[in-house]
Amino acid sequence: MRILWINPVGTDAFDVDTARILGEARRSDTSVHVISLPHDRPPHLEYHAYESMVIGDIVRITYALSNQYDAVVIGCFYDVGLREAREVSGRAVVTAPCQSSLAIASQLGNAFSILVGRRKWMPKMGENVRTYGQEHHLASMRPLDLGVLDFQENRRQTCDRLLVEGRKCVEQDGAEVLILGCTAEYGFHQEMQEALGVPVIDAIMAPFKLAELLAETAQMLGWYPSRKWGSEAPPAKETGAWKMFDGPLPVGNYLKQE
Repeated sequence: MRILWINPVGTDAFDVDTARILGEARRSDTSVHVISLPHDRPPHLEYHAYESMVIGDIVRITYALSNQYDAVVIGCFYDVGLREAREVSGRAVVTAPCQSSLAIASQLGNAFSILVGRRKWMPKMGENVRTYGQEHHLASMRPLDLGVLDFQENRRQTCDRLLVEGRKCVEQDGAEVLILGCTAEYGFHQEMQEALGVPVIDAIMAPFKLAELLAETAQMLGWYPSRKWGSEAPPAKETGAWKMFDGPLPVGNYLKQE
């Protein structure tokens, strides 16, 4: 199967690591392509104003490329553009980190905590938790006081903070599962699991492995995305007449793991 990973930011700083992680995690019959946006887009999406600038890019890429893939993954824990991309993905499933991580965590324990970078992020993430119907499983959110571009700068410092706050989530808040609330928080879940004794959900692995599963069930069982009622796609006669998806795609970097 073929899976497209969209890093919805205007930097390729995370592309090589993302491709490597997915290449190591993929099934033998899965090929993965990782793309990011042009450099005139925001390099992170910590502000809702930045989100609004890339939603159109995500939709256009999904519309144009989804017929080449079995699944598309949007690589931002805000799940930016998820509902919009699903409208135009054709038969390709679309996943994103927050919804995927919550779904997996709720199968592994009764309560989970989310370790986020900054307090700024918590209202939007809390809203998503409620939207996905998982609020009753949420033990806590704890911030690390680190931005998206900080996590990989000093990995030892980041891991130490994750361990300190993660231990509080488990011992004080009652979390049975931890979720790393940013796709830039990669490379820490194994050390945390060993130290804290609970499952730690990595925000890159979760939506990718769920995408593989959903793509497989689509092929085996015919469980493709619905196009009824709220899942109805925009009519081709409108998108074509209005030339909504014409012009070059907003793609910067493009990596392949075959």
